[in-house]
Amino acid sequence: MIIADNETAVDYLYYESVAKTVVKLISKNANEPLTIGLHGDWGAGKSSTLLMIEEAFHGDDRTLSVRFNGWLFEGYDDAKAVLIESIVAALVQKRSGVTKVIDKAADVLKSVNWFKVARTAGSAALTFATGLPTPDLLQGIGKVAENVIANPQSVLTGEMFGKVLDGAAEHFKAAPSGETTPQRMHTFRRDFEDLLERANIDRLIVLIDDLDRCLPETAIATLEAIRLFLFVPKAAFVIAADEGMIEYAVRNHFPDLPAATGPNSYARSYLEKLIQVPFRMPPLGAAETRVYLTLLLYLGNGTGPNSDEFKAVLEVARAALQRPWLDTGFGRAEIGKRVSPLPQALDHALQVTSEIAPILTEGTRGNPRQIKRFVNTMSLRMAIAAERGFQDEIKQPILAKLMLAERFAPEVYEAIAFDAGADGSPTMALLEIKESGGSKDKKSTSKGPGASQTDPFADWPNIEWARRWAAIKPDLTGKDLRPYVFVSRERRGAFSASSTAGPIEALIEQLSSTALAIRQVPKADLSALLPADAERVFRSLAAKIDGIDNLQARPPAAEGLAILCEARADLREPLLDFFRRLPLSKIGAWVTTGWEQAVAGGTAQDYQDLIKQWAEQTENAALKAVAKLALQSSKPKKK
Repeated sequence: MIIADNETAVDYLYYESVAKTVVKLISKNANEPLTIGLHGDWGAGKSSTLLMIEEAFHGDDRTLSVRFNGWLFEGYDDAKAVLIESIVAALVQKRSGVTKVIDKAADVLKSVNWFKVARTAGSAALTFATGLPTPDLLQGIGKVAENVIANPQSVLTGEMFGKVLDGAAEHFKAAPSGETTPQRMHTFRRDFEDLLERANIDRLIVLIDDLDRCLPETAIATLEAIRLFLFVPKAAFVIAADEGMIEYAVRNHFPDLPAATGPNSYARSYLEKLIQVPFRMPPLGAAETRVYLTLLLYLGNGTGPNSDEFKAVLEVARAALQRPWLDTGFGRAEIGKRVSPLPQALDHALQVTSEIAPILTEGTRGNPRQIKRFVNTMSLRMAIAAERGFQDEIKQPILAKLMLAERFAPEVYEAIAFDAGADGSPTMALLEIKESGGSKDKKSTSKGPGASQTDPFADWPNIEWARRWAAIKPDLTGKDLRPYVFVSRERRGAFSASSTAGPIEALIEQLSSTALAIRQVPKADLSALLPADAERVFRSLAAKIDGIDNLQARPPAAEGLAILCEARADLREPLLDFFRRLPLSKIGAWVTTGWEQAVAGGTAQDYQDLIKQWAEQTENAALKAVAKLALQSSKPKKK
């Protein structure tokens, strides 16, 4: 059973304590403007905590909770307008029968620049209903603006949206040209305060998620929108983001600022001025990882999350997590008082976690998402073995132990995999002999990495880790490891984290993730790659693009390829070969733009020739049109 990697209101980690603290803080300061930050690494549990906060206010008619994900609106030019419009739409929906609320909502929208409102208005109704932007929004900004100003109902559906945009459109037609920005901001705050009063709302709570996934421009625009509400009573913002990524966005947006002022950097100061109360989501310790891992393994073995047995185990887990430093209260004895007899799947989970939790905690740095991905990968491999008919030859404790080495010490795993046989692995035998204090003079027959006639581990950089790992039960000496090696053949990158995987896998993952993460890869690191490693990264990124069915939009891995080839001249010709073999009927305009630096030098003319071929072909009309434009723009202008 694969466990969904989504936010959840079910509290596996006792994050309810953080959520309840935030709820009390908001409730006790209901009349004051408030901004709260939930900080932590990706996968630390911020989204789940936001969901718990939202659930706490569910059913309170005098409190309005608005969930906003800036990442979903990445295609918009002005995230500020989108955020404000989302809040107004939620207020109108909650009080849709109150005419004075609808009228005042139109006044609030008057304070938004007419172009920004017109740009977002075309998709407001559909976004409100489905969460998806319309094609008009993406293809015809000017046309949408004209339609909204001329006749809002022709673009928007729904009576309340028509009334709101009618009032705003009339204002934009007659808006005084001499109105200043401070006047507009003052008007906005005054109208918004009045809107909250008319809506009879005691507290507006805006929950902002995934801001650290956004491009710097979107992140800053969202933060600037929040700044408009800083002095609006009854408005509270809870911002879930990795503060390091937000600081990067600030530095990127304001490149000319000095590095620091006083004890803080300017980027840190900017964030602190916006966020009044910061909460840091802490990484899991060994005891917390053991509890969390047990719950995940129990779920992964087919136990339903709504079963009475699982709910009982979860209650025991929550009690133990109240004081995790004691590392007590979550053993067979305590669980057996609530669940008897102890299910076999739970007993196996307790056995596995007691052995691997310390090293897994250290390797994943206590990140819940990475722990969940570890469990999902293990479940997937068990399922593959079952489908192939050799599930009886795969034991979960052995698989878990080998996966630790595969993920955190590749040279250990590669050596074991290299000489795995029916009688086990000589490398594994030597490691376990050394750890148990056996003879250290035994000759090695291993042909794996680092093999030596006296000490095959002498040149391993993390031999101490390997010895700690070898002490984990069960022992692997004498076990047939071939089924485990076979079922683990897929790339480690499928479950590796950038902070814990091998350096090449981590680089591949980063270069195929978000544009923000890709931009942080130093070009000097790419230039310093060994040719074989650079080619490996190139092939992996190309494979990710090949695996996408719809190539109309620019894949994230394409950005990584562009940066890689910009730094590596030796990969520019393979890049052109890759372009040539892409399915002509499926590729979009992205192949014609953004590659200037990636094909600089001797391959620049070859790239122009390829664009010319695209401009002359007849199989893909859209690509043909864009390629013609690209050719025209590349021609030198006449003096």
